[in-house]
Amino acid sequence: MNSNMMRNIAFTLLVGAATQVVAAPAPVTELNGNNANGNTSLERLERLIEARNQVQIDMQRQLDQLSSEMDELRGIVERNSYDLKQMLERQRELYREVDALSRQPQKEVKEAPETEEKSSETYTSNVSENEAYEKAVNLILKEKDYKGAVSAFNGFLATYPESVYKPNAHYWLGQLYFTQNKLAEASEQFKAVASFKDSNKRADAMLKLGVIAERSKKPEEAKKHYQEVISTYPDSTSSRQAERNLSKLGK
Repeated sequence: MNSNMMRNIAFTLLVGAATQVVAAPAPVTELNGNNANGNTSLERLERLIEARNQVQIDMQRQLDQLSSEMDELRGIVERNSYDLKQMLERQRELYREVDALSRQPQKEVKEAPETEEKSSETYTSNVSENEAYEKAVNLILKEKDYKGAVSAFNGFLATYPESVYKPNAHYWLGQLYFTQNKLAEASEQFKAVASFKDSNKRADAMLKLGVIAERSKKPEEAKKHYQEVISTYPDSTSSRQAERNLSKLGK
């Protein structure tokens, strides 16, 4: 065997040995170690993502809850503001009426006819009527006896069915029933007020009829009352409130 052949054989053996070394698989322990670390990192990442998503869900839930509570508080504030305005307006009306009543007897004396006999009869009748009405009003304004006021106004209407205070008596009965949530009775009284075209309580009585219809789950009837207030008394406080109520119901 010549030297060239021996060199070829040796070279072939060296190449084969090198190929076996390169192709030899990595140790089992090393591969297992790499897979374990990879799985652990992946699991940790998944847990972090899941925790972040949960935090976002909790934050969104809290924001939704806060938004709902804010809407509820806003509604309470608006309702309280409206009730306060109504209360102040009613109080002003009461003061005006009491003031007018305190002056009216003197006026009746001045306008009485000349004959003494007729003057006495007319004056006595007017004073009795005025006193009866004023007493009923004072049960609300001064004594806060609302149950007694209901009886007093009903008695007044029975005693003086043609009184000039008839619309007002019906109005205050409507208010008393309304605050007691006796909506059917209140509606009957406010309808009586609305029948008097020249009553200064008519606009508010019509507004109350709309509110009663709305509370009675009759939105279409409520809309009709509100629209009537707006068209009949366009520049009044009652009209502005009717517009606000109507916008909430949706025109």
